[in-house]
Amino acid sequence: MDAVRTRLRQSVSLHRSVVPPEEEEEEEELGGGAQRVEVRFVTSHEEEEPSSDITALVMRGHRGYRRVGVFVSVCGVIVFTTAFLLAYAVFGGRCQSMQERGWGDEDGQPGGGAKPPAEGGAGLYLGELRVMMRRLLQDEDIHNTVSRVSRASHPPGSAEGTSLASEILRRFRRLQMDHTWTESLYATLQFPNRSQRSSLWLVDSSGLILEQIPLNPADFCPYSATGSTTGGIVYANYGRPEDFNWLKSTGVSVIGCVVVMRVGGGVSFAEKVWLAERNGAGGALIYPDPADVPQDPRRLGLNTYTAVSEHVHLGSGDPFTPGFPSFNHTQFPPIQSSGLPLIPALPISATVAAKLLSQLAGPSCPRSWRVRLPYVRCVVGPQFSSGRQVKMAVHNAMTPVLLNNIFSSLEGRDEPDQYIILGAQRDSLGPGAVKSGIGTAILLELARTFAAMVKNGFSPRRSLLFVSWDAGDFGNVGATEWLEGYLSMLHLKAVAYFSLDQAIMGDDVLSAYSSPLLVDLLDAAIRQVEHPKHAGQTIYSQAERDGGSWRIMKPLYLNSGAYSFTAFAGVPAMELRFTEERAYPFINTPLDTASRLQEVLGGRLGVTGRSLGELVGEMVLRLAHDHILPLRITSYAQTVLQFSAQLNKHSAELQSRGLSPQWVFSARGDYSRAAETLQRAIDYSDLHDPTTARSYNTRIMRVEYYFLSQYVSVVETPFRHVIHGRGNHTLSAFTEHLALLTFDPGRFDEGRFRRQLALFTWTLQGAANALNGDMWSIHNTHT
Repeated sequence: MDAVRTRLRQSVSLHRSVVPPEEEEEEEELGGGAQRVEVRFVTSHEEEEPSSDITALVMRGHRGYRRVGVFVSVCGVIVFTTAFLLAYAVFGGRCQSMQERGWGDEDGQPGGGAKPPAEGGAGLYLGELRVMMRRLLQDEDIHNTVSRVSRASHPPGSAEGTSLASEILRRFRRLQMDHTWTESLYATLQFPNRSQRSSLWLVDSSGLILEQIPLNPADFCPYSATGSTTGGIVYANYGRPEDFNWLKSTGVSVIGCVVVMRVGGGVSFAEKVWLAERNGAGGALIYPDPADVPQDPRRLGLNTYTAVSEHVHLGSGDPFTPGFPSFNHTQFPPIQSSGLPLIPALPISATVAAKLLSQLAGPSCPRSWRVRLPYVRCVVGPQFSSGRQVKMAVHNAMTPVLLNNIFSSLEGRDEPDQYIILGAQRDSLGPGAVKSGIGTAILLELARTFAAMVKNGFSPRRSLLFVSWDAGDFGNVGATEWLEGYLSMLHLKAVAYFSLDQAIMGDDVLSAYSSPLLVDLLDAAIRQVEHPKHAGQTIYSQAERDGGSWRIMKPLYLNSGAYSFTAFAGVPAMELRFTEERAYPFINTPLDTASRLQEVLGGRLGVTGRSLGELVGEMVLRLAHDHILPLRITSYAQTVLQFSAQLNKHSAELQSRGLSPQWVFSARGDYSRAAETLQRAIDYSDLHDPTTARSYNTRIMRVEYYFLSQYVSVVETPFRHVIHGRGNHTLSAFTEHLALLTFDPGRFDEGRFRRQLALFTWTLQGAANALNGDMWSIHNTHT
């Protein structure tokens, strides 16, 4: 038995020496692999000694059983050795695989490309990927990139813009991702006329010029109508529908007048000008009021001589190729977007606005309209107290400009034809630290991080696409033209889009302008990421303290970089933004510089940018890792349910007019049941079966696309989404028309309402039918 004990100790000693010292150190650093082996080893060793003692006692008491004891001992040694070698093969092999992945290679420099090792990355868990991403994300380069991008104005087609595009292309190529390329197109953009400046004058009743009001020649509204107009001044607050309705209710007409409106109020410049035009105005002037935009330079405010510029095309993309792409400078029949304004528009400073509004006479404003301009009594006009009028002239010129969108991608392992897209605007009419700098910086940092993760063993199921867009300041022209060029395939291939535009305007409050399909994805992500301003708190916990995380979610808006992806192309999209309670005052001005942004953030630009990058990266990881896409396919059922409740309130009156809302109720029920049935089928299926997962993912990806109305023209009505779009076919237009039954029954148009009812109902019913999947599962029995 002593010989057996000696062999046993030699065997244990031999197995201890199998693991090399360097692998033991790496296993300890990675957190637990070697410890698990050691626990099994000690346990086996401790269990073996008592077994040997009992054998010895039995042998001493019963010499006749020596052979049995030897046989038992030898069997024990064989079992122990086999178990130990098996454990070592499993854990040692895993640690060796981790060592081969090269965790230290973070910089993405040349020397291997982005492809993972064979079989690499498939076994990494989401938690491991999350830790890897956090280790690789850096904040040092974010401030440097913002400073580089915003060192000077860089509009599309300029020398500075071209230089920046070349630099971003080089940075993508240095990452050695699977594919990097550019796509060029010509688009028609509008710039100030170099030979003739836009002007503003005070004139007498006969049109004789009394005074010219100085304007900055660089301030303009892209896509304004050109020409001149003369008339009285009407102050219309923010230029919202309710503001023009109030003016109408008090008998103040804006017909033929120049309307002065404030920046903000949740209304874009394009919407303000469109509403002014629709109410009969002859021109529009838009200014930043100190009540909305801080204008105290001592406290990081805008100075009163600075105007805010923004495009006024009520749409996106090249307005002279609405609904179809501008690739290759193709010649199309003459056509222009219905969203182009027919009246001239100019941005003016608070100083110019004060000069005009201080001379107005007429009815007093409501209390909520009051301005914070010096020496201004809040009256709405339209007369000047001195009998004067204002004359404005806009001289802009349309110019074809070559645009360049820059792409870089990492191919997916299992479903490479499904794309998760991240994009940011690159151009800016001013320095654009917020407008284009921060988005570009986060885009490049996320691209570098995911490229490094692939080198370290991450193998995404789906492809990642990183894009730098051109001509964003003119209405997301570069992105929209790309969408128009690939519209027929995107609903089959694009999983989701994340816009990084204007992502950092503060470091306190997070807002997510998003498709409802992404709400669960965001909710899970904010529980994982630390708040940039409140150490030790997640974004979720801080939001709960501030009134509830539900406040983070907001609807997509027209000027968002994400809007066209959802409203035009039917792709779930999101735009994230950190802000402060005090508005960032420099956006869309020549003062939007890296130094001012850094001062607003208290020197925390890099930290805040990294936090937002981690938040986006968390959602991208889920979409790239999970077998089934984590989108909430039942979300639109709740939206339609809320509308159904409003419709039900007017049910009796509608029926008295021969209109029945029953079809809408039936379609909503069909959609809810179809979405819930699909969700249950997913919950109870084998999601690791590739065919099953692919089938479900295809249906999930098309949910957003199903809400694009098939009954309106993409050329005449590009934003066809019935929930997020614009036009007579949308739920919002339907709701506004329905409200007339209560507030103005005389304006209710029964024929128009019937058409709206039909368009919305059959779009919703089509979505329900498509979710059902099989023809034999669909039973439409409308009577």
